[in-house]
Amino acid sequence: MTEYDKNGTPIVHGIDLDHETRCTHYHTPLDVVAMRFKCCDKYYACIHCHNECEDHEPIPWSKDEQDTLAVMCGVCKYEMTIREYVNTDQCPNCSASFNPRCEAYYPYYFTL
Repeated sequence: MTEYDKNGTPIVHGIDLDHETRCTHYHTPLDVVAMRFKCCDKYYACIHCHNECEDHEPIPWSKDEQDTLAVMCGVCKYEMTIREYVNTDQCPNCSASFNPRCEAYYPYYFTL
């Protein structure tokens, strides 16, 4: 089950996270997205953090689950649906830019 802090913000898991969800694996100014994994219902900074912290294989969200809140902007903590995320290059709430290279990793997180 997704864990929340005392302010109601989802807790993001990962390795060496900063306050905007950058991790040891991805830490450019644009790496500010966390993904909620279907398999464990936890937010992780990236697929590598998930795989290093969990003892199970990741399960991507299916094509019919695109309206699931499964992506969070690390800058403003806005949760968005998969559909919202894949159709933009910035946060719909705070306009923080997202890394366009993350598209290569979509298959780990969701099926489009």
